[in-house]
Amino acid sequence: MSKVIIIGGGASGMLASVFAAKNGHEVHVFEKNDKLGKKLFITGKGRCNLTNACETEELFTAVVRNHKFLYSGFYSFSNHDVIDYFEQLGVKTKIERGNRVFPLSDHSSDIIRALENEMKRNHVRVHLNTEVKCVVTKEKEKDTFDHVVLTDGEMIHGDSCIVATGGISYQTTGSTGDGYRFAKKMGHHVTELFPSLVPLTIKEDWIPALQGLSLKNINIDIYEERKKIYDDFGEMLFTHYGVSGPVILSASSVIGDKLRKKELILKIDLKPGLTEEQLDHRLLRDFEENKNKQFKNSLGRLFPAKLIPVMIYLSGIDADKKVNEISREERKRFVTLIKNFEMTITGLRGFNEAIITRGGVDVKEIDPGTMESKLVRNLYFIGEVLDLDAVTGGFNLQIAWSTAFLAGNNIQ
Repeated sequence: MSKVIIIGGGASGMLASVFAAKNGHEVHVFEKNDKLGKKLFITGKGRCNLTNACETEELFTAVVRNHKFLYSGFYSFSNHDVIDYFEQLGVKTKIERGNRVFPLSDHSSDIIRALENEMKRNHVRVHLNTEVKCVVTKEKEKDTFDHVVLTDGEMIHGDSCIVATGGISYQTTGSTGDGYRFAKKMGHHVTELFPSLVPLTIKEDWIPALQGLSLKNINIDIYEERKKIYDDFGEMLFTHYGVSGPVILSASSVIGDKLRKKELILKIDLKPGLTEEQLDHRLLRDFEENKNKQFKNSLGRLFPAKLIPVMIYLSGIDADKKVNEISREERKRFVTLIKNFEMTITGLRGFNEAIITRGGVDVKEIDPGTMESKLVRNLYFIGEVLDLDAVTGGFNLQIAWSTAFLAGNNIQ
C-alpha cells in the first residue's frame, strides 16, 4: 500500500481520492477550507451542472484549448460514465436544455454529499483547515516527489502527490493559485492566466439602463473589425457594466485573447426566428393595429419594457411620433436595428467573477494517459490547474472528473 497525498478537496480532488483509495492506497486529502467542495457547491448557481449528455465525441468540440490532450480522459471516464457513476451513488439526474445534466433535486450539495460518503466508505482521510505551503522532491532524486510542507511547518511524506488546487477564479472558495506555484517550483511551465467564462464589459452609455434584463432565444455574433469570430444562440443578461449569461460566458472563453489588444463588436439578433422581410411584415401588422398611437406606446408586443426606450433612442425615431407617420425608410432602419442590435465590447471582467481560469500547467509536460508529470515522478496534476478549459454546459466539470479518474487509477 502506498501513501497518496491530494492537495485540494474540490471536485477533482474528491473523485481522485475515491479511485485511489479503491485501488488500495492510503489517501490523505488536504483542504484549506473548513469543508470540501466549496466551489462545487456554487456551480450552476448552486444546482451543479455536473456534465453534458451529448455524444462523447462532441465533448472535444466544447473544449476551447488542448482538446486532443483529453482523448484518453474522456474515453476512459466519459460523460455517460459520470452520469452512471453518480446515479449508482444514489444521485438521480436530469437533462435540461443544451444537454446540461443536473441532480434531479437541483442541489449541488447532493453531489458533494455523495462524494463525501464514498470517501468515508473507502477510508479516505480528510484534513480540513489544512493548507499545503509547498511540494518537495527527494533530496537525492530531484525528479521524484517526496513530501509536502504545511503552513505550520509540518512535513507530510508520501509516495505520490496529486495537485487538485483549481485555478484563481472565485478566490473566496480557496482557489488562490497555489497549484501554479507548486508547478513552477517543480520546473513546470505555467501558461498565461486569464479569467474565462466571465461577463464582458460594454462601452455604450445606455447599458446601465438595461441592467437586469434577460433575453432568451437570441443570436449573437462577435466581430473583429469586419470578420465574424464567434456566434451562438441562447440566453444572455444585461448588467450595469455590460453583458453576461450563457452565450456571453461561452464567448468569453474564445475571444479573451483578442480583447487584450482591441475592442470587438457584439451584434444581437433579437428576432432570429424571422428574416428581415418577415420582421418587416410583422412590424407593418403591429403598426397597423397601433396606427394612432405614439411610437413609444406601440412596441409592447415586440420587446420587454426595459428594452423599449433604448431601442427607440437607437432608432432615431421620435418617441412621440404617431405610428402612421413613420416612413418606410425609418421602419426599414428599425428592422435592421432589431436584427443587428450592436454594441462595443471593451474587455473581460475579473477573476472574482470568472467561473474558471484559462491557462495553467502546460499539458505538454503532463502524461495524458495518467496525469503524471513528465518532469517529476509520482507528481500528478488534475482539473482546473491544467491548461484546459471549455465552454459552459457541464464540460469543465467533465474535465475535472475525467482527469481525476486517470490520476486516481494510475498511481503506483
